[in-house]
Amino acid sequence: MINQVEVKNVYKNFGDVKAVDGVSLEISQGQFFSLLGPSGCGKTTLLRLIAGFEMPNSGDILIDNKSMDGIAPNLRPTNMVFQNYAIFPHLNVAENVAYGLRKKRLSKDEKLEMINKSLELVGLSGLNNRSSNALSGGQKQRVALARALILKPKVLLLDEPLSALDKKLREQMQSELRHLQRVVGITFILVTHDQEEALTMSDKVAVMFDGKVEQIASPRELYERPSSKRVASFIGTMNFIDAIGSKSGEKIKVENRILGKFELPQNQVSGNHVNNKLTLGIRPELISINPRKSKSADFIEGEIEEISYLGETTYYKIICGKDIEPLNVLTQNSFGQMNYKVGEKVKLNIDKDNIVGFSG
Repeated sequence: MINQVEVKNVYKNFGDVKAVDGVSLEISQGQFFSLLGPSGCGKTTLLRLIAGFEMPNSGDILIDNKSMDGIAPNLRPTNMVFQNYAIFPHLNVAENVAYGLRKKRLSKDEKLEMINKSLELVGLSGLNNRSSNALSGGQKQRVALARALILKPKVLLLDEPLSALDKKLREQMQSELRHLQRVVGITFILVTHDQEEALTMSDKVAVMFDGKVEQIASPRELYERPSSKRVASFIGTMNFIDAIGSKSGEKIKVENRILGKFELPQNQVSGNHVNNKLTLGIRPELISINPRKSKSADFIEGEIEEISYLGETTYYKIICGKDIEPLNVLTQNSFGQMNYKVGEKVKLNIDKDNIVGFSG
């Protein structure tokens, strides 16, 4: 695939703070790419560097193989949707959408056609004359998108555009935004701290901590094969279990007093295996609770400490031994399933193929 955006060893400091610390990444044409990380990790600064609102201390940013060094934001083939939408309250919907066309030599009919097409894209057809003050949060977000898309940028930059919406509307807009990206076919770069949002919408995700990129991968790879314990703990929920590991050919021999002795393929263990210490990771939904009458021999005994019913799912905290953190277990609720209680003894199955290891 053709790279549309390239970030090459970029550094950006604010005084003594390294906001972006030697970041390199490539974003393909037509890709939905997300920058994900906690507050202060440098993701918004990196987005502003791509937009041209900040200039790097060193390194380079290329769009369509052309360096953006010294090129002003309004001359770059990008447009940005801000977190607060930046809707002008004194302008109606059509005037807000057409704001970027002011300096273009277009006839009234040409402008109207472009406005109508942009509003149709975001599901706001017919609202041209509506006052900005009469718009809901979701409608304001759509107006901001239409205003950005009307200029036909090659890259659309999105700075946490859904963070101000309530949960239900945010989920709806995630789906609509992903559909919109597929329809217009341009490259989207999203900044978000919401793991679920990044996994739902993206083709690729870059996870950032402390100004650095920790891992770039597809949502599935990030979730199932995180490259570090830090990524694993940030993406979703993960049980961490201390173990001892030793290299044996193409395998890692693992020993733990709950899970016993077994082997993991080297591609399931991240990091440099330089000592015997190993941390095992297992997702809560990949641990199953056996029916009470199960005769399976390959199980772990535990006692339910806590139950959290969440409607579609139920979370359990299960104690499996002294001085060991309780295991988080997530089950999908279905008709006729077992109804467990706090204090009840249960048997757990853990498929070793679903375990990942972190060493070094």
